Amino acid sequence: MKGYLAAIGCSVGLGMAVAVARLAFEGGTNGVSVAVLRAWLLVAMIGVFCLATGRGLKLPWRLWMHCLWLGLLMSVMFYGNIAAVQFIPIGLAALLFYTFPPMVAVGNAMVERRVPDARRFFALMVSFSGLALMLGVSLDAVHPIGVMLSLAAAVTTAINVVGSAKILPQGDRWVMFWHMAFIAASTLLIVGVGRDALILPVTPLGLGGMLGVAVVQAASIPLFYVALAAIGPERSSMLNNLQPVVSILGAYLIFGELLTPLQFAGAALVLGGIALMQWFAMRVR
Repeated sequence: MKGYLAAIGCSVGLGMAVAVARLAFEGGTNGVSVAVLRAWLLVAMIGVFCLATGRGLKLPWRLWMHCLWLGLLMSVMFYGNIAAVQFIPIGLAALLFYTFPPMVAVGNAMVERRVPDARRFFALMVSFSGLALMLGVSLDAVHPIGVMLSLAAAVTTAINVVGSAKILPQGDRWVMFWHMAFIAASTLLIVGVGRDALILPVTPLGLGGMLGVAVVQAASIPLFYVALAAIGPERSSMLNNLQPVVSILGAYLIFGELLTPLQFAGAALVLGGIALMQWFAMRVR
């Protein structure tokens, strides 16, 4: 139960952050700046937690090397999907990014050297088709850079999820996660400074939105790794599909944006796919 609650909490937090992000971007900031702030806030939060619970922050060299490549993947995760919306519609960027749950299902099966469970894969595809309806994606304006950024974020997320599920149990997962976040934050900061791309919002509302996104996302991301350890990568990623549902509901609550009938149908498919996956899992147990 803890794993499912953590996955749902992560999805709600990250979904609401997307809705709040509009306030930050309308205030004049950009994706790089938001990604840098949330990454370093995450580093601080996990670092304080590790020290407060008596964990040291040192890692054996072998485990640190694993954290290095997982952290580099995490930096692409943090940035890619945000930057993509500068080039393509937000709905298309979100849909392309949320191709990662099927990638996780296939990748996890490949790592475990087994044929993917057809029933669970079917549940993933039902949920993914619901996302397509719910987000109301338009393919009229497609920029290749935006498509590549979204797909890069999806691919790196899938690899990170599968890799983390195998590597984190080898040591203290929170200490390893801190090193991953530190590497990701350092990478983003170097990119931001090198490109002179760090820009603060110019309005109080924009600053509040930027801080809100950073706090909510930094608090939500660790929940995903709690879920990853408790219920595995496939079901964690499946429950993550709640994020766009929450984003659209958040947009309605904050900005008064109404859902269309197709979006309601898509939300039903997403939740139906989650229910199918849980039903299949219970049958297996």
